[in-house]
Amino acid sequence: MIQSNSVLQNLTDGLMTITINRQEKLNALNNEVLSEIEKIIDLVNNHSEIRGAIITGAGDKAFVAGADISEFLNAPNDQGIELSKKGQAIFLKIEQSKKPIIAAVNGYALGGGCELALSCHFRIASEQAKFGQPEINLGIIPGYGGTQRLPRLIGKGRAMEMMMTGELINAEDAYRVGLVNTICKPEELLHTAEVKMRTILSKPKFALEQLIKSTNASDGEQKIGYQTEANAFGECFSSDEKTEGVTAFLEKRKPNFK
Repeated sequence: MIQSNSVLQNLTDGLMTITINRQEKLNALNNEVLSEIEKIIDLVNNHSEIRGAIITGAGDKAFVAGADISEFLNAPNDQGIELSKKGQAIFLKIEQSKKPIIAAVNGYALGGGCELALSCHFRIASEQAKFGQPEINLGIIPGYGGTQRLPRLIGKGRAMEMMMTGELINAEDAYRVGLVNTICKPEELLHTAEVKMRTILSKPKFALEQLIKSTNASDGEQKIGYQTEANAFGECFSSDEKTEGVTAFLEKRKPNFK
């Protein structure tokens, strides 16, 4: 097991529960948390005792309410590209894991948090969950795979609307458009995810591995799209809009885009 205060782990009968634990920041992703997630996903993928994983957030307010915006303020575009590529690579490990990984979304799943949920094989949400890609309000775009996965999951038009407006959708609407598979009461979320995962883990291991690999292959060539996203994410980092959007967010005011 990997010791970490920001990302907790619990292994029970082959099922790893991974909990993002930064409640004071609504479980926002910073570089440390991303690195911890990567280490734990590597552990899941390489440890024979672990057969599947559930990813969730600590507390009842947020799954992951986005990236830690304070890390964006003075970052140049090349740093933006590298940050995007790091997030993409980690979330790709989740998507391509040969072991099933479910997102149990217990509150806000915004920005990088929504992208984290999208990278899981499917999503179960509490009734109070809210999803969104509000990066446009900061003068940037989704950078951890959101521009690629969201259209494949809910369709290009709906994905464009979510990303262009930055508006949030509730659990019911997320279920309606196919963003989540199941909705349940908040107090039943982890139990519901565990029951579903136990059903999956009762299936033949090798067949599950081949099923995941084959289904991911249906997405076709992904490298060009992800590189385009990373480059565009980095270009946003050198814009005046990004500076104003991030500064306004940190100062808790409405941005004044020219």
